Amino acid sequence: MPNCPECTAREKKKIQGKYEEETAEEDRQRDDLFKLFDEIEYPMKMDPATKHFICKRCGLYATREQVSDIRYKLNQRERTREDRQDDYLEWWQKSKKDKELV
Repeated sequence: MPNCPECTAREKKKIQGKYEEETAEEDRQRDDLFKLFDEIEYPMKMDPATKHFICKRCGLYATREQVSDIRYKLNQRERTREDRQDDYLEWWQKSKKDKELV
């Protein structure tokens, strides 16, 4: 059964905030944080009649594809100003023919 993406994302934010508060910056390791993330489990129950998954904690009701889409959106990194500037610089450095194709 898949884990609820919304409950998992909320719990990850709480754990990361607590970890950053309690651990000095020079002592932080990604592996320790990922071990804490592995302990998170919010399994969803499947409704066999409609083939939808239901989270008993938050009430999310979605198909497998919708759960996957939600998980993708929550894990996607926000685009920063530097990302947009890099994209523009990359576009500017292309040849004129390449720009016309886009």
